[in-house]
Amino acid sequence: MTGIPGANQKPATAARIYDYFLGGIHNFTADQEAAKAIMGRAPSIQAIARTNRAFLARAVRYLTSVGVKQFLDVGSGIPTVGNVHEVAQAEIPDARVVYVDIDPVAVAESLELLEGNQWATAVRGDLRDARALLDAPQIRKLLDFDQPIGLLLVGVLYFVPDNAEAYAAVADLLAPLASGSHLVLSHGTLEGKAFSEGDLKSTQDVYRRQTATPLEMRTREEIARFFDGLDLVEPGLVWQPEWRPDPAEQGDFDAEPERSRMLAGVGRLP
Repeated sequence: MTGIPGANQKPATAARIYDYFLGGIHNFTADQEAAKAIMGRAPSIQAIARTNRAFLARAVRYLTSVGVKQFLDVGSGIPTVGNVHEVAQAEIPDARVVYVDIDPVAVAESLELLEGNQWATAVRGDLRDARALLDAPQIRKLLDFDQPIGLLLVGVLYFVPDNAEAYAAVADLLAPLASGSHLVLSHGTLEGKAFSEGDLKSTQDVYRRQTATPLEMRTREEIARFFDGLDLVEPGLVWQPEWRPDPAEQGDFDAEPERSRMLAGVGRLP
C-alpha cells in the first residue's frame, strides 16, 4: 500500500497507525511517520498493540464458548492476522461478523479481505453517532438483534475524549441488544505504570497534529462505568494480560501486567 500513487498525500489515521504497530502492510507514509513519532515517546507501544490484539482473540473465543455467534466490532481498524472473523469462524464456521470503522480505507481493505465470506462484512460508521450506525442496512441484514451479539469496543473509546459522549455512545450501542449479549472492552488508563505525564502529553500531541483523532486516557473508575448495568465476567476489569490468560501463549507483559497500560473486561447483558 505504501507504494501506490498519492500515498504520501494520505493523512494519518488511528486505524492505519495501529496497523503499523501490529506489523501490517496497510499503511501510508504519514501513518508510518506518526507511528514512529509515537514509538519514540512510548517505546513499548507495539507490545501494547500486540497485547490488545491477543486480548481480543481470547475474548472472542470466550464468547463463542458461551454460544455467541454474532459480533459487531466497532472501531475495528485495518484487518490483519487474528481478526475477529478468523477467530470466531474457526470455532463456529457460520459466525457472523460486522466490522465498523470511520476510516474509509480501513473499510475498503476489510471488504477486499472478506470477499467471498458470506458471514462477514464491513461498513463505515462513527462510534459517536451510534444510533445511525446501528441503522446501517448491512448490519441489520447480517445480524439478528433478537439473538445475543458480542459488541466489541477494543482499544477505541479513548478516541472519544468527551466522557458524556463516550458513555452515551456505549449505552446507545447496547440498547437494542438482546439478553445474553456481551460487551468486550479495552481502554488505556491513567493508573498503574502508565505513560509518564510528559510521554502521555507528547503522544496525545502526535495524534492531534497528525490525525483527526484525539486521544484521552481514563481512570479505572471511569472505564468501569462503561459496564454499568452489565454482569462482569470473571475476572472482572483487569490489566489485559490478566484477562483469562492462555497458558500456551507468552505475552509481552506477563510478569508486569500493569505495563500493558490498558484495562480490559467483558460484561454480559442480563
